[in-house]
Amino acid sequence: MSAAAKRMNAESTAATPLCPHFGVCGGCQLQDLAYAEQLRRKQARLSELLQQGGISAPNLPTLVSHAAEPYGYRNRIRLRLQRVAGTLRFGYNRAGTTEFLPIATCPIAAPVLLQVAEALLALAEDADAAHWLNAAAELELFANQDLTRVQATLFCAPRTRAPRTGQPGSFDRVFTALHAAAPQLAGLAAAAFDPRTGPTGRILAEAGAPGLLYRVGALDFWVSRGSFFQVNRFLLETLVALACMQEGAAAAAPRAGRLAWDLYAGVGLFSCVLARSFAQVTAVEANPIACADLAAALRRLGPAHTALEATALDFLRRAVLDRDRPELIVLDPPRAGAGLEACDLLLRLAPQQIVYVSCDPTTLARDLACLQASYRVAALHLVDLFPQTIHQETVAILDRSS
Repeated sequence: MSAAAKRMNAESTAATPLCPHFGVCGGCQLQDLAYAEQLRRKQARLSELLQQGGISAPNLPTLVSHAAEPYGYRNRIRLRLQRVAGTLRFGYNRAGTTEFLPIATCPIAAPVLLQVAEALLALAEDADAAHWLNAAAELELFANQDLTRVQATLFCAPRTRAPRTGQPGSFDRVFTALHAAAPQLAGLAAAAFDPRTGPTGRILAEAGAPGLLYRVGALDFWVSRGSFFQVNRFLLETLVALACMQEGAAAAAPRAGRLAWDLYAGVGLFSCVLARSFAQVTAVEANPIACADLAAALRRLGPAHTALEATALDFLRRAVLDRDRPELIVLDPPRAGAGLEACDLLLRLAPQQIVYVSCDPTTLARDLACLQASYRVAALHLVDLFPQTIHQETVAILDRSS
């Protein structure tokens, strides 16, 4: 390729970052690339990692990509809080460090999230709000699908105490003042945060609603404070359809049968859909808050469906000793993946189909290399839940071949 052709190619794949903090902030890595080029590189990386991981050529179907609006997509963000020259600011980490970076904007976040953060910091000199803000290290914000409701959680030093009656620091007054400035605010909490280990799970104070109702398609999911939920507000219906609908069906048809298991189930994003077409669904979730939401959701869908509070690995270790075998297993593990022991157990359980939802292509390649002993990859989907970043979501549909 000539120098002129290379220059033209570089120009066609480049983009002007929307964020003034790009290159300094550690959150985004790809804003200087056109979105089509971001997708191309993610596709190439996924294919390369799968091939390097030993997935045989017949086991690599055509990769299908799914994308949506590449900015303003995040329904949840976690901000650091710190005083800079005496003024309380919010921000992220500088790239490659733990150094605090104050920010003025975050184009990948739903706009309402920073609006609520700004309204909260505007109360920093109020005596009630100052009591909590001075103890807070981080602020998490979560919005529902149409951005009409927001949950806010301040992560505070574990020894933070609510003040005595009559002293500044009334949490109810903080909530009332913040709601007046940001009417989308549905609930506010202060949670204990250990700087070495993170959130402790202990709520120090709270006001308003303890969670949000989040609609995906025709279903509403109750997401309590502290529960996990996917962050891309534009692609959730696509993700659910890929996991729960039959691949290649002429008309939309759900995966259906007698028994399905949903591992790493969260609040039931997949379980509640599967429960409408399977006679029985067993959903497994280790987070006790999310599992409580999951159990309540499944109870509403009938007594045949069960939520279990357990790790996926512990559940699988017990499950291989039972006679019951599911036709479908859906798993959506964290970035560490399911792991080789879990994959070995899946091989022993031998469901007809496995739907593997992955947020890390490296661990996906490792796990698929193990599972291909008895399964072929019938379909492979890249779902770009994290535009402007190097992260990506993959849905692999595995059919039993032996």
